[in-house]
Amino acid sequence: MTKKWLLSIIFLLCLQGAAGAIEDLEEVGITERLGEYIPLDLSFDDSDGKVVILKDLIDKPTILSLVYFHCPTVCKPLLGAKVDVINLLDMEPGKDYRMLTVSFNEDETPANAKTIKDHFIARSRKQIPPDAWRFLTGKKETIKKLTDSLGYHFKRQGDDFLHPVGIMLISPNGKITRYLYGMSYLPFDLKLGIIEAGAGKVGPTINKVLLYCFRYDPQGQTYVFNILKVTATITVFFLLLFVLWLVISTRRRKKRI
Repeated sequence: MTKKWLLSIIFLLCLQGAAGAIEDLEEVGITERLGEYIPLDLSFDDSDGKVVILKDLIDKPTILSLVYFHCPTVCKPLLGAKVDVINLLDMEPGKDYRMLTVSFNEDETPANAKTIKDHFIARSRKQIPPDAWRFLTGKKETIKKLTDSLGYHFKRQGDDFLHPVGIMLISPNGKITRYLYGMSYLPFDLKLGIIEAGAGKVGPTINKVLLYCFRYDPQGQTYVFNILKVTATITVFFLLLFVLWLVISTRRRKKRI
């Protein structure tokens, strides 16, 4: 076996290992689907136990959040952050925009949704009409269709879940127009996202590069540097450079001969 073939095999093995590490890390996170559409024909149960269809709920720019209602860490702070920022917005829920909060835990019920809805609507200083912020539960297959269309990846661990943290802006015809990450949002960013969603305009995610390098730690409830993912990416980059050098040096050697 020549030195060239040996190095090629080593490269392929390293590349496969690095790609596998990245794939494992992508089990939980968000793959942005900006400009794509969510399926509006999906049906869920609302907090009153009524069957509702997304196309009947999304008739205005919509702030969509994915949570599970008994989440012990980040979901309630995420919903609390939504309440805090809408209190500061000079826009009216129900008139200028709507909100949807969908549980990705198929075991949760409309009663669970109602408990959470009543808590957060009561917490708001701004009057929120009941139909302006809907809390939904659904079947596993329906939930998966919605989360897949949004590029939202989560993983069950016993009774709890590992999941990314953020909200999505949806246009009245179901187009995904913006992602906002984390548990706190500037009123300006959210207002701009609502305006863009109303016009069907896709907005860029400014902090996407930063989020690639960081991951959410559910135990510490914070973002930490994702050394494995960054290292795997750098490894792939330098391996590709190595193969390029190998090809070029081999060609030069043949020309000399």
